Parts: sequence; C-alpha cells; structure tokens
Amino acid sequence: MAGLTSLNVLKNDGTTTVTFTGQVPSSGDGTPAVWQNIAVGTAQTHRPELRMSAKNSGDGSKRVVRLTFQYPTIATNSTTGLTSVVYKGGFSTELYFPKDQPVSDTNELVAQFCNLMGHASMKTYLQSGFAPT
Repeated sequence: MAGLTSLNVLKNDGTTTVTFTGQVPSSGDGTPAVWQNIAVGTAQTHRPELRMSAKNSGDGSKRVVRLTFQYPTIATNSTTGLTSVVYKGGFSTELYFPKDQPVSDTNELVAQFCNLMGHASMKTYLQSGFAPT
C-alpha cells in the first residue's frame, strides 16, 4: 500500500498549480483517505476535497475503489459577513477489477483510465455538461 502524500495538480488555466494536501489516511478497508485544497476557504467545508476508499466486493472476488470529489462554491453574505457554501459540484466513480486478473492488466486498466480522464478532450466534454455528439 502506498502512503498518503500531497497531490499537485493544475488549475483550469493550465499553468497554476494547486496542492491537495493529504489530511486523513485510510484506516483500512472501506474507510476513505482524504485530500483537501487547504489554501481555499476559512472552514473545512469550504475546501475542495477528494476521497478514496477501497474494499472487497460483496462476494470477495473483486477489489472496488471509490473516488469522490467535491468542489464547493463559497460566498460571503454582505449583511452578516458570514461565509457559507452556496453550491457544491462533484464527481463520483468506482473502479473495480477481479482479484484474479493479471497485475499487468490491472495496471493497464488504471493507467488508461487515468490518461483518458486527463485528456484535453475529456476535460472539454465534462466542462460542457454533455456527452460528445
């Protein structure tokens, strides 16, 4: 198992780096590791957050990895001065692979999925909110 590290990624502008700092390591199967962009907001709920958990499938034949990402929009009330979350966008996906699958195939599955998600066209599709036609 890999240890929890910080993750540096590019913002939408393609040049500015943001850091998702490892906040909570997973304590075992089914409990998430948590990363947050701690440079955003004044409260924990204001921060963009990535969670990753992994566990065996119900019948024990597969590993299931779940990723969730939330990106809140915060605003400050001009009358009260209180900052709160007004919108929360997000993303959730599950990766699964049979335990008996060759490691080389599992590695290829993960690499190709991650590379597809990092493709510029995929970013355009997702930002539009529509599947390509």
